[in-house]
Amino acid sequence: MSLRQKLGVIAGVYVIEGFPMGIFRDLWPVYLREAGASLGWIGLVSGLYLAWSLKPLWSPLVGRFGEYRQWIAGALVVVAISMLIVPQLDPLGSRWLLFAAIALLCVASATQDIAIDAYTIGLVDPGEEGPANAVRINAYRIALILAGGGLLLLPNRIGWQATHWVGALAALAMAACLVRAPTVEVPLAARRDLRGSFRSWTRRSGLPSVLAFVLLYRLGDLAIGPMIKTFWVDRGISLEKIALVSTTLGSAATMAGAVLGGWIVARFGIGRGLWIVGVLAVASNLGYAAAAAFPELGDRAIYAAGVIESFCGGLAAAGFMSYLMRICDRQHAAVQYATLSGLYALPGTIAGAISGAAVEALGYAVFFALTALVAAPAFLFLPAARRWIPRSGPE
Repeated sequence: MSLRQKLGVIAGVYVIEGFPMGIFRDLWPVYLREAGASLGWIGLVSGLYLAWSLKPLWSPLVGRFGEYRQWIAGALVVVAISMLIVPQLDPLGSRWLLFAAIALLCVASATQDIAIDAYTIGLVDPGEEGPANAVRINAYRIALILAGGGLLLLPNRIGWQATHWVGALAALAMAACLVRAPTVEVPLAARRDLRGSFRSWTRRSGLPSVLAFVLLYRLGDLAIGPMIKTFWVDRGISLEKIALVSTTLGSAATMAGAVLGGWIVARFGIGRGLWIVGVLAVASNLGYAAAAAFPELGDRAIYAAGVIESFCGGLAAAGFMSYLMRICDRQHAAVQYATLSGLYALPGTIAGAISGAAVEALGYAVFFALTALVAAPAFLFLPAARRWIPRSGPE
C-alpha cells in the first residue's frame, strides 16, 4: 500500500476516533452549563477521562480477540446508544444516571481508541510517523469540528434532544463505513503473548524516566481543556461564537499546527522536535491566563488565546504521537500504545476532575497560569526518553 493510500485510511479512522471525544469534551460541557450545572460538577464529569487512562486494563482483549475493525464498529454503536440516553435524563435531577450514561460513551470511545491506534501503527512504517501523525491530528480535529462545532450550531435551531439524535445517527453511519477499510493482520502467536507486550521495554534502561516523561509532557493541555469552554460561557460568549471560534477555528489552528509539527519531526527528528513543540505548547497556556486576568482586553483576547493555544497544541501532539508510535512494537501495538496513551492521560484526568473546584477557589487566571507550570518538569526527563527512539529512522 502506498503512503498516500495509508494516509487516506488513517484520515478516515481518526475522524471516527475524534467524534466521541468532541461530544465529551466540547458538546456536553456546554450542554451541562446551559442546564445550570455547577463548575464543580462539570469538572467531576470531566474526570471520566479516566476511561482513557484505564484502557490498558482491557487492551489485551482488543489485541487478543477479534479484528480491529470489529472493535471500532462495536464501540460506535455503544456511542450512539449513549447519545440517545443522555437527553432523556434531567441534567440536575438525575445527575448520577447522566454520569453513568456519559461514562458509557467514554469507555466505548477509549476502546475504539485502542483498536484504531493499533490499526494505524500496523499500517505505518518507520520514518512515516511525521506525515501520518499530521493526518491523524487533522482528521481528529475535523471530527471535533463535526461533534463540537457542528453539533453546537444545532441546539438553538432544533433543540438539544434532536441534536443528540443527529450525533447518534452520525456514529452509526461511521460504523457502516468501516466495511471498506483494509484489514491489519497480527500473527496469532503475538496476540497470545501478553508478557511479550512489555518484554522489550523491561529489558531497556531508563524506563522510569520514559514513563515520567510520558506522564508529564501533555499535562498542560489536558489540565486546561475542561475549563476552556466554561470560561467562554462565563464570559458571556454566545454558542455560535464558541462553535465558530473556539471549536471550528481552534480546530483549524490545531490542524495547521499538526502539519507544521509533522514537518518539524521529519526535518529535525523526533527527539529535537519534542523540545521545540513542547516549549511552545507550555507557553501558549499563558495566553488564556492573560485573557482571564485582564478582562478589559475584551473578547478578542480570548479569541487570540484560543487560536494560539490550539495551534501550539497541534504542534506538541504531532511530536508526542510520533514518539509514542516509534517506541511501540507493531505486533504488540494494541497493548503498548494503549498503555502509553493511558499513562499520559492519567494526570490530566486527575487535573481535570479538580479543575472546576480549582477555578472556583483560585479564579480562571491563576488556574490557567498553573496549567503552564505543571508540564515544565517533563523536559527534565526528555534526554532519557529520547534515547529510547530506535535508530531505524530520524531521531
